Amino acid sequence: MIQDSVIHVVGGGLAGSEAAWQAAEHGVDVVLWEMRPQLSTPAHVTDKLAELVCSNSLGSDLPDRAGGLLKEELRRLNSLILACADQTRVPAGGALAVGRDAFADCVTRRIENHPRITLRREEVRRIPEGITVIASGPLTSSALAEDIGALVGEEYLYFYDALAPIVTRESIDMSIAFTASRYGRGEGEVGDYINCPFDEEQYRAFVEALVSAERIELRDFEKEDSKFFEGCLPVEVLASRNESALAFGPLRPVGLVDPRTGRRPYAVAQLRQDDAAGTLLNLVGFQTNLRWPEQRRVLRMIPGLQDAEFVRLGQMHRNTFLNAPRLIAPTLQYRGRADLFFTGQIVGVEGYVGNAGSGLLAGLNAARLAKGEALWTLPPVTMLGALIQYVGSCDVKHFQPMKANFGILSALNPPVRNKRQRYAAYARRALEALETFLLEPQYGG
Repeated sequence: MIQDSVIHVVGGGLAGSEAAWQAAEHGVDVVLWEMRPQLSTPAHVTDKLAELVCSNSLGSDLPDRAGGLLKEELRRLNSLILACADQTRVPAGGALAVGRDAFADCVTRRIENHPRITLRREEVRRIPEGITVIASGPLTSSALAEDIGALVGEEYLYFYDALAPIVTRESIDMSIAFTASRYGRGEGEVGDYINCPFDEEQYRAFVEALVSAERIELRDFEKEDSKFFEGCLPVEVLASRNESALAFGPLRPVGLVDPRTGRRPYAVAQLRQDDAAGTLLNLVGFQTNLRWPEQRRVLRMIPGLQDAEFVRLGQMHRNTFLNAPRLIAPTLQYRGRADLFFTGQIVGVEGYVGNAGSGLLAGLNAARLAKGEALWTLPPVTMLGALIQYVGSCDVKHFQPMKANFGILSALNPPVRNKRQRYAAYARRALEALETFLLEPQYGG
């Protein structure tokens, strides 16, 4: 029997690392379980905590953007993940991007050196007794997934997530590509993204090749359960919907001028720095499930990438998440067991920072439960509070993971018509509410 004075956190990703840190900082002993390297996943390549398996960008850091607001909230809540991200950031215009290895090293060191955290490198096959935070993520091991499924029943759901390719900087033809951020928002004079410009003929040829390229065949049981998350569609799926879909999506050229022509390109593929040294870049928005030889052929049709050297090709893997609206309370407790918390992508919070934020709340509440204190319910006008409220209250029949966005916040009163001013007003309201909350917390069940 696990004693209530010890909290068990299962999973060493962003949410689990944050949960363990917060509980320990709140004065409770924590055992953090991470199955790697004993048992790996289709997406991970190291045994480091908080390894980023997709993009190295944590999204916008601008104060009037939803992602930027969420980051500011977490900074004010003393987030471990945001502290390490700020410490290891790399140039990315208005976004917060990190050197992925340096970031994971930072989180791992902080966890390993915390006097109240014991890191156990073992697979957890059954949900522990006592106060427990499940942060095993979308790639939960089969044994634990089976045990969770037995607990929650038929509300267990699946979707599919796709990873973007990474290329070497030196293999990009810079006589064709150019460096700039949209609307000149980069940290340097020329910006922080490498842009590969298409004319209309090149774009249409690329889309035709992308749509007709051979994809990896899903297994029969995967086809039956297949659900794509709209925020992370494989690029070939998006392109198949409409010939112009990419030009208005990941290849949109707005805010960019090709210095060779002095005009905006018809479409643009952007590459973003992926490591601290700046030698690797990922193709922004190019998650894909094409067969690897097809990826090399089709992606080298992008102007400037005809000789691209790929250090990682795209892949798609099965992700698992709970039917949170039916199962999870606003405190992130499982409704059928008060001392069991779920957090991170397994509850349908999407995005690195959203996962970390949910882990922060789960860790704090687990510690408060262990100490006999009332649990927190965050104000719904904050971005993190709105995210947690969304996953706990939306339509159970059409539930899909949700990332930070202003659409989940309640309307302003009085309303603000100008979009930029409205977003700034949302941010002011959220941060004021958070400061008030920290002085006079609101409590949940």
